[in-house]
Amino acid sequence: MKRSNYITRAGWDRLDQELKFLWKEERPRITRSVSEAAALGDRSENAEYIYGKKRLREIDRRVRFLVKRTEELTIVYPDPQQEGKVFFGAWVTLVNEADEEVTYRLVGPDEWDVKRGEISIDSPMARALLGKAVDDEVVVKTPEGERVFDIIAIRYK
Repeated sequence: MKRSNYITRAGWDRLDQELKFLWKEERPRITRSVSEAAALGDRSENAEYIYGKKRLREIDRRVRFLVKRTEELTIVYPDPQQEGKVFFGAWVTLVNEADEEVTYRLVGPDEWDVKRGEISIDSPMARALLGKAVDDEVVVKTPEGERVFDIIAIRYK
């Protein structure tokens, strides 16, 4: 399944910050340590040199991914016309069958973090919520079976 190319401003800022950190701070630091380790002589048994080269490859792979991915992404800002319905960027408060409340924010696939209550717009829960309004019932198919939720609040701030 192809990932959505949407991202919130906060998500974009986090990716941009990671890219700048890796390119301007982490990579130069690791490059210096690899150079220092190489100057010590035998590289075949030099753990610092071997680890440093491996870390540089990881950094370069992540930098290439971030550069390519950020070129594909579109920052989505909430539109006042969306108020009252669930769309990208919305904070949605739900109540399940056991009367437990949960709040999720619909974000891009590059920024979701369940600990912060952020779920990917491509997830089954988010797809079920899209376009719904307060008091709508939502049925989500999960590995454990269908779960029913009621939407009790939608906000964009």
